[in-house]
Amino acid sequence: MTTGSADSPATLYGPVSVLLGILALVAAVFAGFLGIAIPFLFGSLAVTFALLGLARRLNRGQCAVGLTTGALGVLYPIFLAGALGL
Repeated sequence: MTTGSADSPATLYGPVSVLLGILALVAAVFAGFLGIAIPFLFGSLAVTFALLGLARRLNRGQCAVGLTTGALGVLYPIFLAGALGL
């Protein structure tokens, strides 16, 4: 039985972080209709999974994209609320 990085569930950190990051960005665009809790949840999960994937050095490109999109999904509603004075 071989055990390696290909058999580990940690190989899914990259794709999951990208998916959650994209969902966070889409939810952030529609934050006026959906609220800001969904982008914060998806964005923070995307950042967490991306950092875990970068720490294990698996799917580094996908983890970098997930980190970027997740961070933007979290920060966009904050900047929008600050700009509108809410």
